[in-house]
Amino acid sequence: MQIRNWLPFLGMPLMLLFVQIVAIILVMPMQAVGLVAFEDPESVANPLIFIGLLLVFTVILLILIRLGGRRIIAVFIGFALFMTFVYIFGALFSLTHGATAATAAAALIGAGAATALLYLYPEWYVIDTLGVLISAGIASIFGISLAILPVLVLLVLLAVYDAISVYRTKHMITLAEGVLETRAPIMVVVPKRKDYSFRKEGLQIAEGEERGAFVMGMGDLIMPSILVVSSHVFVDAPPAIWVLSAPTLGAMIGSLAGFAVLLYFVNRGNPQAGLPPLNGGTIAGFLIGAALAGSFGWLSL
Repeated sequence: MQIRNWLPFLGMPLMLLFVQIVAIILVMPMQAVGLVAFEDPESVANPLIFIGLLLVFTVILLILIRLGGRRIIAVFIGFALFMTFVYIFGALFSLTHGATAATAAAALIGAGAATALLYLYPEWYVIDTLGVLISAGIASIFGISLAILPVLVLLVLLAVYDAISVYRTKHMITLAEGVLETRAPIMVVVPKRKDYSFRKEGLQIAEGEERGAFVMGMGDLIMPSILVVSSHVFVDAPPAIWVLSAPTLGAMIGSLAGFAVLLYFVNRGNPQAGLPPLNGGTIAGFLIGAALAGSFGWLSL
């Protein structure tokens, strides 16, 4: 088979798996430095706050796209990426060298270098490597900040919202196209050809030609991974493989199964809402794993 036929179906699920593994590895340093998004991880109000902030940012971005403010969007995204790298590198450096001024300086330098690399040399393998790190860092922060029930509520709400925004209002398609036009590196890219270069070709295609790569937003990597991390942190179950309990393994396997469903529909050529199959598969896999392990203490909140 040609590279265009098999690589996307292998590369995208592998990136999701890498995000989840790296996110679990980041749990300890993130907890050590106290990086949490919400003070009370068991509050079911947290996912509502998350959705509310998401809607506000979506409206702002859509207004900027309509007004031609793509440069402002690019600057905002660049700053958000830089701050995410600061948190990730700060947690990692603090784990090995302690929370010192030198550690903070090293985190700033590392974050600046990573962000600069994304914008100065945006080749697909650079975007994918750093995109996996970004996605893992965000998933780890929210995974240690949200207990199981709030995460389940969040994933269900996000799946419903994603389906409505893609299939009904279609504003998510407008948002994705507008952000992609800024060439902001907030997606992962899987080439269909060996000679594909995102730096040279981008995602623009001439009439009658086929796009040279598949792209996927980081949100599709982050959201299901939040439940994977949360199950690792908040579910009391013995490890089955490595440090992974049956509920965590179930969530990981379920997310990959959901990804297989998503890829089936993506291969048909139409824009697809990624979170319904991804989140649905992750939730189903987690529940099966929890049943196998007999771990339902998270229900008694």
